[in-house]
Amino acid sequence: MNEQPKIAVLGGGSWATAIVKMLTENLDTVGWYMRSAQAIEHIKKNNHNPKYLRSAEIDATKLDLSKDINRTVAKYDILIFAIPSAFLTSELEKLNKSLKDKIIFSAIKGIVPETGLIIGEHFNKEYNIPFENIGVITGPCHAEEVAMERLSYLTIACKDEQKAKQIGKALKSWYIKTKISDDIIGTEYAAMLKNIYAVAAGIAHGLGYGDNFQSVLMSNAIREMKRFIKKVHKMKRNINNSAYLGDLLVTGYSVFSRNRQFGNMIGKGYTVKSAQMEMSMIAEGYYATKSAFKMKQENGAKTPIIDAVYNVLYADKDAKKEFKKLTNKLD
Repeated sequence: MNEQPKIAVLGGGSWATAIVKMLTENLDTVGWYMRSAQAIEHIKKNNHNPKYLRSAEIDATKLDLSKDINRTVAKYDILIFAIPSAFLTSELEKLNKSLKDKIIFSAIKGIVPETGLIIGEHFNKEYNIPFENIGVITGPCHAEEVAMERLSYLTIACKDEQKAKQIGKALKSWYIKTKISDDIIGTEYAAMLKNIYAVAAGIAHGLGYGDNFQSVLMSNAIREMKRFIKKVHKMKRNINNSAYLGDLLVTGYSVFSRNRQFGNMIGKGYTVKSAQMEMSMIAEGYYATKSAFKMKQENGAKTPIIDAVYNVLYADKDAKKEFKKLTNKLD
C-alpha cells in the first residue's frame, strides 16, 4: 500500500462529512461521493456541507467531489462507506464498476435490512470481498464534536493490521486519537447494538425516568451487548474498552445522539413514523432493532432491553408498560 493512500468517502451525511474533514487534515486529495449536485457545488464554493454538519470547515481544494458513484469507485483504492444502512443496497445497485481488489472500510453503524448482515459481512458474502480487505471505523466519536475539533477517539478494526494502521494514520490529528483492533466483527456488532440501547435510553428519558435508572440501564446494556456478541462471534475481547463501552456511553447519554433523540420522542408519545419525519437524520437503531431481535431468537441470547425496544417499535406495545416490565428484569 502506498504512503499516500487513495481514499474516498461515500455518503453525504454528518458522519461522512466528519470523516472527510479528518482525512483532509492529512491527505492532499480525498474522494467524496454524494448524491446531491447542489450540495457539491455549495461545498466547492463555501467549504462546508450545506445540510449536514454546517459548522465543519473543510478545505474544498483537497476534495474530489462527484455525484457518480462509479467514477469514485473506479478512481480510489480505499472506500469508506458512510451511507445509512437503510439506503446502502439501493446505492450499491448503481454500481457497474467492480469492488474486486478494493479495500472497504465501514463507518456505517447498522445492519443491511435486505440481508440482515452487518456491513462487513454483507460485503464479504454479497461481493466476495475477503475480510482482510474489510475494516470498521467506530467510536466513541460524535460527528458534531469532530466539527468543533474537540478531542475524540476512534477505533479502526481490520484483520490486516497494516491496513488498520494506515487508515488510523490518515484519520488522526491533534484532536483525533486512533487505536487499532483485530475484532472486526465484534466492534461492528457493538456499533450496531449501542444504537438500540441509545433508543432505549431515549425512551426511558421521554417516559420520565431519571439518571439513577439510566445508570442501571447502561450497566445492563453493556452486559447484554457482551452476551449478544459472544453468541455471534466468540473471541477474547475486553467489553470495557472504548470501542464497546465508550461508544455505548456516548451514544446513550449525549445530546448529539440521534438514536437517543428518536427514543425520547417515542417515550413522549410520538409514533415511529412521526418521529422519523421530524428528524432530519437517520436513527440507525430503529432498523437495527428488528434485525437484532431476529438474530437473538436464532442464537438464544438473553436480551431484555432489545426485546423491550422491539416491542415498542415493531409490536405496537405501550412504551410505559413495556419499560415498567423491563425495570423488573434489570439488576
